[in-house]
Amino acid sequence: MRPLQSRNCQRWCMTTMHQVQRTNGLFRKTEMHSQGFCKFRPRILIDVSKIDMSTTVLGFKISMPIMIAPTAMQKMAHPEGEYATARAASAAGTIMTLSSWATSSVEEVASTGPGIRFFQLYVNKDRNVVAQLVRRAERAGFKAIALTVDTPRLGRREADIKNRFTLPPFLTLKNFEGLDLGKMDETNDSGLASYVAGQIDRSLSWKDVKWLQTITKLPILVKGVLTAEDARLAIQAGAAGIIVSNHGARQLDYVPATIMALEEVVKAAQGQVPVFLDGGVRRGTDVFKALALGASGIFIGRPVVFSLASEGEAGVRKVLQMLRDEFELTMALSGCRSLKEITRDHIVTEWDHPRPLPPLPSARL
Repeated sequence: MRPLQSRNCQRWCMTTMHQVQRTNGLFRKTEMHSQGFCKFRPRILIDVSKIDMSTTVLGFKISMPIMIAPTAMQKMAHPEGEYATARAASAAGTIMTLSSWATSSVEEVASTGPGIRFFQLYVNKDRNVVAQLVRRAERAGFKAIALTVDTPRLGRREADIKNRFTLPPFLTLKNFEGLDLGKMDETNDSGLASYVAGQIDRSLSWKDVKWLQTITKLPILVKGVLTAEDARLAIQAGAAGIIVSNHGARQLDYVPATIMALEEVVKAAQGQVPVFLDGGVRRGTDVFKALALGASGIFIGRPVVFSLASEGEAGVRKVLQMLRDEFELTMALSGCRSLKEITRDHIVTEWDHPRPLPPLPSARL
């Protein structure tokens, strides 16, 4: 991923996502590669001539447990933006999640052709706007709502403040066109933060998750869960699934990396709903770690935007294929022929207790 990241940043006008990793000291909160965090326990002498990576998410079959997370304003990375990402996801046989703050509308993304797509939702102060967005997503054929719940206020994104980040004048948040919600103006700090402060409903609570179910038949994924307590509350509120996410480590410092919070949430869910991981995945080995810790699948954000900026649709296709190939190789070398065969016994983490040695096998062959 690193060559893609460094190459595209020279010609990518949306510098925030790159600079935040350097200036905010939060990059470690998204990565899984710290030495000693997780080691594999591969099994050997298993016939891995055939590997099946397919899975089912909310009843929809996809080719692999690697999906695309919502990332905003993709036309700042490449002129085709969300169009390119949607086509790449469809070609890979996986799910794309469209951001509320996309530079392409739900209708425009739907026009790119068939594909399984989710719609990420921020709850606006005007609930009529929320209902309208949800109805449009339904009509456009989107299959689920990913409700982001960790953003009652935007975190202090120091790179945004330094860059006085705002949307270029030639782009708009397409899902909000014609809704008279104001625009993202230039300010002395972050135009995005100022815009969010005026639009997002800070009073959002669990009762609103239930309210959302009254205006849509689409399943609702609660995105932004990091604790067992909130996992249980999400299930009580009727969530169809949980996405463990720390918003790319850009909301609150000193939260755990998503991979560190995953197992706690999985145990709290007790198999009642699927749990997904969002963030920090850079290699196929990371996908394997997440599934071994109980995730039903993972969502990638930064890798998609970096590859989109570098090579457009071809870049997104390439990064999905890279992760697919690496994940398949990891499964084979771990002795796993299907996702069901990936278990907690295939990894050991730094918080595990010492494992007792198994009994010695019989000397007789």
